[in-house]
Formats: sequence, structure tokens, C-alpha cells
Amino acid sequence: MNDTLVLMEGIDKRFPGVQALKGCQFNLQRGEVHALVGENGAGKSTLMKILAGIYQVDGGTITFKGEQVTIPNPHTAQTMGISMVHQELNLMSHLTAAQNIFIGREPTKSFLIDENTQNNKTKEIFELMNLNLDPTMRVSKMTVAKQQMVEIAKALSFNADVLIFDEPSGALTDVETAELFRIIRQLKAEGTGIIYITHRMEELKEISDRITVLRDGLYVNTVNTRETSINEIINMMVGRVIYESSPEIPEERSQEIVLEVKNLSRGNELKDVSFQLMKGEILGFAGLIGAGRTETARAIFGADPVDSGEVFINGKPVHIKRPSDAVAHDIAYLSEDRKRYGLCLSLDLKTNIVLPIYQKLSSVLGWVKDKRAYTISKNIVDQLSIRTPSLEQKAKNLSGGNQQKVVVGKWLAKDADILIFDEPTRGIDVGAKQEIYSLLNELAAQGKSIIMISSELPEIIRMSHRVIVMCEGRVTGNLDYSEATQENIMKFATMRNGGNAKKSAQPS
Repeated sequence: MNDTLVLMEGIDKRFPGVQALKGCQFNLQRGEVHALVGENGAGKSTLMKILAGIYQVDGGTITFKGEQVTIPNPHTAQTMGISMVHQELNLMSHLTAAQNIFIGREPTKSFLIDENTQNNKTKEIFELMNLNLDPTMRVSKMTVAKQQMVEIAKALSFNADVLIFDEPSGALTDVETAELFRIIRQLKAEGTGIIYITHRMEELKEISDRITVLRDGLYVNTVNTRETSINEIINMMVGRVIYESSPEIPEERSQEIVLEVKNLSRGNELKDVSFQLMKGEILGFAGLIGAGRTETARAIFGADPVDSGEVFINGKPVHIKRPSDAVAHDIAYLSEDRKRYGLCLSLDLKTNIVLPIYQKLSSVLGWVKDKRAYTISKNIVDQLSIRTPSLEQKAKNLSGGNQQKVVVGKWLAKDADILIFDEPTRGIDVGAKQEIYSLLNELAAQGKSIIMISSELPEIIRMSHRVIVMCEGRVTGNLDYSEATQENIMKFATMRNGGNAKKSAQPS
């Protein structure tokens, strides 16, 4: 019996101005987890979208279960037994979780959609995932992390022979990631072939059997995970050694409060949230899915209304009713959902970067100073090492990681004093993460004040001067960097019913 499920050989793919893949190869065995890694723009997602029928090959062959095949569309791939969990969420926000999962395959009764059966089947999948989520909840009401779990549930519903996971843990906390790994191991034991794309290096040793590395659209190597060190994998990915720096904690930390939030409340999502942000501080926000971290950020930025609470900037009360009010007060917000809130996908890279400062770039007659816009966007592209053939490239044609860099770049161009970064390294490779970390430390050293929300505890611990921990819409912990261990953070992240929030010493 041939255990090879997928064999891809000599795969070429071109997009306008870009050779995305050149002579790539990949193979997947039955009952294995095969990781696919590489820097942003290396071609990982493109290669898998070809296997999933989203893109068509320009050259090369695909063999599935021993037979050479053509995969013209996603429906064909799903019928064959190939399903994909996308890095970029592929859900219809106006539909419920159950409706999204079974779209086009709805159970019927007397020629009508059987909503009860559909909801019950969805509930069974959620129970398999140990996920406490209402099948009838509209996707538009969910956080990105919950939407990601619905994407995973949708892929599981096909009972596929091959499951492709493209950055599935990007928006998940360590607890949810552990649950995902349990599901993957169960599927592997049943003989399913798993392809796992990730930028989180620590996940490779935990979940994968083999690793294939791509770089600049080219195949580099396939190695056995147990026989290869993480440093060797990173070196194959980037062609250089990455040195991870320690947190940069200033010897004398400012006592100047630039942002103070008092008793912020919104329905059941936020309950009397209070905290302070100091000048030149990186304040980490940690918590599990539904803890209220993103909800807090959106409330401060005016993206969502609040029931009560006060916000002070530099000691003065401010009334932020909409995002434009926040921007006027020099607050910038990088959303965790870059496609929905962070980018104008149909516009070019240059326009996206200078959007927040268009008024400053406009002349008296309203004409935009194009030369100045070009210079600013070019400097941002160089500073963040954004991979693009030109500044005129549309944002939708960039890789997910490079799209994330554009969103970061747009707020760098704005030069705001208070920066709220919600999952700033989501979908970014190990080399680019180091660049973002260095950038955050540099901004803090310049006196910028940063709120950083992250689902990666090592990232929170590494980057934060202090850590605010939330659970069920409340602040349950306020930890100095010296106290911010994974054990402490998880203790406060699971402190039900509010508890008594630990108050750390203020910066000294």
C-alpha cells in the first residue's frame, strides 16, 4: 500500500510582476504532520492554495493517492478529500457559525434547510474541539480568535484525507493552541495527512514529523523534525542566523501617565476596566479568548461604544466617540483583523501607508503631494523590509505577513504618541518578528507609549515592561515585568468572577 497522499513536483506559479514559485516540490504521507515553513513571501500559502484548488499551476504536476490530478477549484479539492484552514479568514460575517460551516451542504428536511440538524452537527464538532461557542452566533459578533476556531471546525466537517492548516494558531492563546494540537494528533492517529504552516518555531518540535523549507519561491530542503535543530531550520529559512534579544527595560522608568482608563464598561464584554499607561512603556495585555483585550482596545479607540467609563490623556479627560477622535488625540490602533479594519486591499501599498496622513500631504487646493507620499512610503517599506515589486503593488497581492507590515507601517507614518498593537506579529515570520520587536523597543526608547495585545505568552513576557491580565472582561492582574512569568499570567488569566486584581508596583 502506497502511503503517499500528496506529491507535488516542479510547481511553478506566476503573478503580475512576481514569480511566486519556481520548481517547488512537496510530499505528504498518510498519518503524518508535515510542517511547511519560510519567510513572508516564500510561497508557502501559494503552494497550498494550489493544492486546495484556489490557484492553478503554471507548471509542474500534482499526484493525489497515486494518480496525477488537476484541481481546478476548491469544490473539486474538497470532493477529493482536501480541505484547508486559511490564514486569512474566509467566513461570511452575516451568517451564523453553523451556516458558515455547512454552506452549500446544508442538511434538508422536506426541501427546506434543517436548521436544527445543522446546529446540532455544529455543536458536535465544537464539542470535539472542547469549544464553548453557540452555533447560532453570527460571525460578525465574534473575535478573530473565535472566527479562527469556526474556520477550523469548517475544515473538520469535511472529514478530509488531507487537512491544510495555514497559520491556525496565529490568533489563539497557548491554551487554545494546545487544544488544537490535541485534535491534530487525534486526526493523525486516524490516518489523516496534516500540512501545517506556521511562523511559530516552538510549534515545530511539538507537532510536526517532517519540515519542508521554502525560500523566495524555491524549495530548500525537507528534514525530519527530531533530527534537526530550530536554529538549523531558521538558517534554511532566512539564510542567516537570527539573534533574539532580551526585553529592553530602561534603568529609570517614567512616572508620567500618558493614558489612564477608569471603570470602562460595555455590556458583558467589559466590566470596570481600569489601568494606566506610562510614557515610553510597552504595556502587554494577556488573557484567553473572550477575556476582553481586543474589546478594551476598540473601546479606547472609539471603534465600539461604551456604557460608562472615563479616558484621560496626559491627565485631561477626553471624549472619544469614533476612531477619528482617537487619531486626533494621537492614538493609533493596529487591529488584529488586518483585512477587515487595517487595509484597503484594492489600493496600492503607497496609498495604504500614507492614508492616516493624507491631510498633511494635501496642498491648499487639495492635491496630494505625490513625491512626498512616495518618499514616506519608500522609507517605511525599507525600514520594515516589506517584500513588494513596487509601491504601486495592490495590498491584496502581498503575502499575509507583508500585509501586516503595511498596517504597522501606516501607523509609523502617522507618528502617533500612543500606539495600540493588537497581535502585531500575527502571520509574521521569525526574521520579521525580530524586526518588529526591535522597532517596538526603539519606539518606546523614543518616548512612544505602546499597548501590545498578544496571544503568545513568550512574546508578552519578552516585550512588556508591565503586563495587564484580563479574564471575562475584567482586569485580574497588573504585573511588573519581574513578576510576569507564564505561571503567574495563566493564574490571573483563569481567575473567574473577577477576583481581586493583583496590583504590581508602578514603574520606578
